[in-house]
Amino acid sequence: MRSDDFNCIRDLVKEHAALLLEPGKEYLVESRLTPLARQEGFSSLQQLVDHLRSRPGDEIRRKVVEAMTTNETSFFREMRVFEMFRKTILPTLTAVRGRERSIHLWCAASSTGQEPYSFAMLLREYFPVESWNVSFLASDISRETLVRARAGRYNQLEINRGLPAHLLVKYFEKRGATWEISPDIRRMVEFREINLIEAWPSLPRMDVIFLRNVLIYLDRGTKKDILSRTRRLLNPDGYLLLGGAETTTNLEDAFEPVVLNGATCFRLRPQNRA
Repeated sequence: MRSDDFNCIRDLVKEHAALLLEPGKEYLVESRLTPLARQEGFSSLQQLVDHLRSRPGDEIRRKVVEAMTTNETSFFREMRVFEMFRKTILPTLTAVRGRERSIHLWCAASSTGQEPYSFAMLLREYFPVESWNVSFLASDISRETLVRARAGRYNQLEINRGLPAHLLVKYFEKRGATWEISPDIRRMVEFREINLIEAWPSLPRMDVIFLRNVLIYLDRGTKKDILSRTRRLLNPDGYLLLGGAETTTNLEDAFEPVVLNGATCFRLRPQNRA
């Protein structure tokens, strides 16, 4: 694609999603936006870009940004993180929140739902959800992925990627060529559209925030801003879970890494828990 067309897309996704498209990523733009161009009735990707230039407030702009966001996900991705959640975080929350019997969780990049549903299944299996107030928010920038997440339907390939057989049998039902997660699990998660680089809606203080595999796509300034807001939203004794290649080091000094059950989470340093 032409360099000026690539720069137009690069500037667009940087402004609206803080995503960094380095030179050399032209192939990625072409692979993701060519199908969208056809879907929207354009004869070429160049015609789509020309449309974006002439109509800056058009709905297609949102679709372009969504198409360029990475929605790679799977059930129980990085299993050691889920073992940490099951073996340490959930028992600790049960103990320290026993009086109020209420917990709040936020999956801030839910994609098509596999991650929040994985944690929801563990809550159902290992936490007294019936007698507690469990608030589980899952959000994403993409409306299309949120539609899929709310439906809770997955093809066989998606099911095969990480979902243990006993949980498939217990919490899914076959519907033709797809598997549908049980209404019981689906009702546990509230999906909302939230763009992390824009103003966040009013949210309760969170006990666990899952911000996994988001920061790796953002520039340093945006990482620092999101982690600063995350710090203010997290309960003083709460847990922040990032992706395996992500850290708060040199970005938000209020956090420190803590290794639990062979996996790393991030907690507020004692002096920052007031």
